[in-house]
Amino acid sequence: MKSKPMLVLGLMSGTSADGIDVALARISGAPPNLNAKLLGHSSAKFPGALRKEILRVAEQGPISAGELSQLNFRLGGLFADGALAACRKFRVSPRSISLIGCHGQTIFHQGRPVPFFGSPTASTLQIGEPSLIAARTGVNTIGDFRPADIALGGQGAPLVPYADYLLYRHTKLGRVSLNLGGIANITVLPPACKPQQVFAFDTGPANMLIDALVSRFTHCRLRFDKNAELAAQGRSNPALLNELFCDPYLKVTPPKSTGREYYGHAYLRKILALGRRHRAKPNDLIRAATVFTALSVVDALNRFVLRKTKIDQLIVSGGGARNPLILAQLSAALPGIEVLPSSRLGIPEDAKEAFAFALLAYETFHQRSSNLPSATGARGPAILGKIAYAPAR
Repeated sequence: MKSKPMLVLGLMSGTSADGIDVALARISGAPPNLNAKLLGHSSAKFPGALRKEILRVAEQGPISAGELSQLNFRLGGLFADGALAACRKFRVSPRSISLIGCHGQTIFHQGRPVPFFGSPTASTLQIGEPSLIAARTGVNTIGDFRPADIALGGQGAPLVPYADYLLYRHTKLGRVSLNLGGIANITVLPPACKPQQVFAFDTGPANMLIDALVSRFTHCRLRFDKNAELAAQGRSNPALLNELFCDPYLKVTPPKSTGREYYGHAYLRKILALGRRHRAKPNDLIRAATVFTALSVVDALNRFVLRKTKIDQLIVSGGGARNPLILAQLSAALPGIEVLPSSRLGIPEDAKEAFAFALLAYETFHQRSSNLPSATGARGPAILGKIAYAPAR
């Protein structure tokens, strides 16, 4: 019996904590014949003071259990507001939405086990209470996607490769899907690949370092470097860039994942110290961080991908896809590979990750696994997420 298409909202807030991205998708069928169409996308910013608190906590700033509980529910309310505002924008009734998938806001991610009270422990924590989203919207909500993969020995990240596989696999072309959010991550899709042939990992920082430098040097007047205007005014500093490439994370073999715990405030202090040592001006440092973002992706491709897989296209999404300096560096350093924005293949650059969590929620609702063990390192398939049911109508 053919299943009826479902309208699913995907909600995403990334490492940069800029706000909430919402994607509305119509999804039907099941892999390998799953049909998914993006119907609309929108975004809403977090209040400035709340964003500052999220970033402080994600940098491992002290917080009481009570404050963390309050923050979890406050964010759940904002996610619900974002979903309802998107419904108004898309002119659809919340009653017509079958399901919401909410990634939540990551405030801690330790994908590899480390010693903790006598036992190696990996963990992850995303907040934004799904029960509150379900109650306010009247829509069953799936959240907390990452722990099921970690419970099977995976890193709980990256999870978007499942959507990349459904969206971008090609019978003849080798493709890499690159998302440039706060962190840069890639999904490698060899020609005519099967799910177990897909691999993915975080390559290093993306907008996180650039945004932090811009915010610091403009005294929070600007939050990002629009069109790389500040970086374009900076001078190249090869010696400084060479020191950035001594970053040990770049050499770690996949599967691997990272986040604000590594590339956050402590890393920013390191870059500022490098800037002083090399007498770099503010725009020089912003340029260095931008070039480092692009070339660390290139380094990852050369080190872990291109030796064994021919790649024809690099499909770029996320906020960094709008940075012309990053795109120019990628194109120049990857001859023979077409660098193209995800919008060319029907998914706007700002919508892909929210769209991905709509797909993941749909699979979870149908009790199907949607992690890719080849990407996360898990021992096997996992049905991701936890369901918060809406109140009975």
